[in-house]
Amino acid sequence: MKPDWKFAISHPAHFIALGFGSGLAPKAPGTIGSLAALPLFWLIAQAIDNAALLAAFLTFSFLAGIWACAITGKNLGVADHGGIVWDEIVAMWLILAVVPFGWAEWLAAFALFRFFDILKPWPIRQLDARLKNGLGVMLDDVLAAIYALAIFKALQWLA
Repeated sequence: MKPDWKFAISHPAHFIALGFGSGLAPKAPGTIGSLAALPLFWLIAQAIDNAALLAAFLTFSFLAGIWACAITGKNLGVADHGGIVWDEIVAMWLILAVVPFGWAEWLAAFALFRFFDILKPWPIRQLDARLKNGLGVMLDDVLAAIYALAIFKALQWLA
């Protein structure tokens, strides 16, 4: 099944999992969802300037993603349908919470995340193959975010 706007707005979980519609992009929805995370996080960072509140917001977003992605995957008939991009959005938010604000830094973080999300090095690929539920959908992208952050921080240290 190919989700459309009617499907996206038929249930709050669908709207969330489909990244407020960014996952409906006909080409590269994961990349589009990851890009959508950038201005969304900028807005979030303007509203939440406390690290503890931001951590709580990210935790809530992750947990909401488990719920939303599980329901949406079940209703689409594919646990990790390409249109489900909430996992990319939350993973990008996690990265952006750590990376200094700046377009060059954010672009580098975006590129590193997309690289690891697409490549899926060990243990991401194994986790992705074994966990076919909302937790699996969310967790593999968080691991890709951790890989991206590790490389970003290593490059930052080298510079």
